[in-house]
Amino acid sequence: MSVVDELAAHGPVVLDGAWGTELFAAGLPRGERPDLWNLTHPERVEAVARSYVEAGSRVILTNTFQANRFALGEADVVAVARAGAEISRRAAGDAVRVFGSIGPTNAMLVAGDADVGAVRAAFAEAAAALRDGGADAVVIETMSDVHEAIVAVEAVRSVGLPVVACLTFDSGKQRDRTMTGVRPGDAARMLTDAGADAVGANCGMGVDTAAPICEALASATHLPVWIKANAGLPELVGRDVVYSLGPDQYSTFVPALVDAGAVFIGGCCGTTPAHIGAIKRVTESARHTP
Repeated sequence: MSVVDELAAHGPVVLDGAWGTELFAAGLPRGERPDLWNLTHPERVEAVARSYVEAGSRVILTNTFQANRFALGEADVVAVARAGAEISRRAAGDAVRVFGSIGPTNAMLVAGDADVGAVRAAFAEAAAALRDGGADAVVIETMSDVHEAIVAVEAVRSVGLPVVACLTFDSGKQRDRTMTGVRPGDAARMLTDAGADAVGANCGMGVDTAAPICEALASATHLPVWIKANAGLPELVGRDVVYSLGPDQYSTFVPALVDAGAVFIGGCCGTTPAHIGAIKRVTESARHTP
């Protein structure tokens, strides 16, 4: 049984929230790669990880969303990814699991099949470094192209780690398709066939619109479903992008996600440790309700 299955057996599982939101609050300059802080400001990165542990997350991610050769260029990708896993591992201690974060390269969207080999190698390199740094599993997240997500799943499995595969559904009239037009149910079936241990959705959608996407995913697979939605839709206030749903408002949508089949529940853009604390309170209350 994989760590994903072990956690899912005692769900719902509370995940962490946004990392970028917290790193910007900690002083990350706009335009700077957050992943590089694993080497230059590890104490600030660890403070973010620890804040989610203290809020009640049973799984925390790593500050490695862009830790691949396509995004970081000449930087030492292996050192960045491994340090990211080590930082979250220190914060997690023995009771909390660490899932390494891997985001898209988008190379396949731009160049098509010609870059599949290079993309697979980049994902495998990052996944191996996360494994060596102490990650228990990997989550492939914010994918717009299901075919790139499948390549990522295959690469992660090749280094021996369980893998969660998440897409972003924010296109189409109902905002229930990926950028390339794939529906949640079709994506769930494709990712299940590719060997994912769980499937899900993150970013793009606000938590208030996430339940139908969750239900479509859950109805198409036997795998547990992972949902990390935004704190509403983004609004531009001056030069800042803000999300309007506070922790208590966000948590009111959690029961609908559980009813729709979500097993792993956390937050994406605009969510904070306070949001995670609110999610924990709601899920614990549901467990104790006869």
